[in-house]
Amino acid sequence: MPLQEEFTRSGSWLFRWRSYFPLLLLVLFFASFAGRDKASFMNYDLLIEVISLLVCFFGLAIRVLTIGHTPAKTSGRNTKTQVAAKLNTTGMYSIMRHPLYIGNFFMLLGVMIFTRNIWAILVYILLFVIYYERIMFTEEAYLREKFGEEFIAWSSRTPVFPYRLGRYIRPDLPFSLRNVLKREYNGFYAVICSLFILELLSDLIVLGKPTFDTFWIIVMGTGTLIWIVLRILVKFTRKLKVEGR
Repeated sequence: MPLQEEFTRSGSWLFRWRSYFPLLLLVLFFASFAGRDKASFMNYDLLIEVISLLVCFFGLAIRVLTIGHTPAKTSGRNTKTQVAAKLNTTGMYSIMRHPLYIGNFFMLLGVMIFTRNIWAILVYILLFVIYYERIMFTEEAYLREKFGEEFIAWSSRTPVFPYRLGRYIRPDLPFSLRNVLKREYNGFYAVICSLFILELLSDLIVLGKPTFDTFWIIVMGTGTLIWIVLRILVKFTRKLKVEGR
């Protein structure tokens, strides 16, 4: 099979299963704690945990700024096939071609910083690039076929990674907080739950017993309360419904 078709086929498969990519990192996470010295592990413990949380939320913020301005049937969490009712070229899409994936990168990077292991972080970056490169290739092939010259013109002036911030174009649609809350509340809660669980597991592996720090109890409790409220609003009301989003 020609390499281009092979990339497309494998990228389509990875696209459907991309939600499970974080599970692959569990092996890397556990390996990074094997044989760790208790004293070195506890150095700057709270500082590293706060940095991890901030990096995760930086990635989530990129997703929020993207989702807040996008119309319906674009930038979705669909897993079976590509969907694009129109080509997004303004807002975050004017400075990078794949802002949601860049957001995912930082969200997972925050989790890997939690390991306090530079090699685990570097391996994660390599895996992310290899994994998502195929997905981006397949997605761009689909967009090029559907939007033709419009896609070529946009992709020619817009990089994959946001290093041309001065070329930001004001979004076509106003920011919708309701749309963000509706579409990103699960991602927000996944960050909270992941770090809380990893905090317990890391203490269990390195210290021999799980601990319940006040900081993480507050974070987990607040995050759970927010998630429950948003879940009820999404499932049982139309409070977060926005026409055309």
